[in-house]
Amino acid sequence: MTKQERGARTRHALIRSAAELFERHGYARTRLAEISSDAGVSPGALHFHFRNKAAVADAVEAAAARTLRDAAYRTARRRPNALQTLTDISHVFAFMLSQDVVVRAGFQLGHDTVRCPGLDLRQEWEDCVGQLLDRARKEGSLAEGVPLGPLTATVVAATTGFEVLGRTDGKWLSRHSLTGFWQLLLPLVATSQALSTLAPDGAGSVADESLLIPEEFVPEPGP
Repeated sequence: MTKQERGARTRHALIRSAAELFERHGYARTRLAEISSDAGVSPGALHFHFRNKAAVADAVEAAAARTLRDAAYRTARRRPNALQTLTDISHVFAFMLSQDVVVRAGFQLGHDTVRCPGLDLRQEWEDCVGQLLDRARKEGSLAEGVPLGPLTATVVAATTGFEVLGRTDGKWLSRHSLTGFWQLLLPLVATSQALSTLAPDGAGSVADESLLIPEEFVPEPGP
């Protein structure tokens, strides 16, 4: 293993350790010594990568954002229909929130009042929802008279609500919960023609462990 690879793995271990502690104790109560200890590295190694706790939190948020953006891109490539893309991405994001502590901590840190604001993953999600619904309108998938602003707000409020509730009860991030939401909403907003092609359960979406592995840590294929 090269020095660069060792450094990347150390940084990854520190980010994951920090995410677990931020989720468990909150930003204010987490100490740098705990982060390095739980990651199995020295305090000096931590300070080589991060100058302070704020920098560690920024790195957790950035890692969560990178993971979610990559998952959204990979999902969107498989779905030409904007409404199905939105449905699938919501299922993928719920899966990742249920499985990946870095993604969960990234969302929580964005609304921690103790630290200076960093990335706002919920705002990024709102932007994504708005763009996909605007595309659906242009595709002719939305029923006539459905207002984009209130529809965007409804989707964002419901899905981010699932994220918050899922912190204490995992059922809110289950495929069953998201499917029920889309089964209720899609018939109200989609044209009858579009509705016949949509899968509220996100059928065909790729929600598996491969989404949780940062690209730089995917093993190289064998000879």
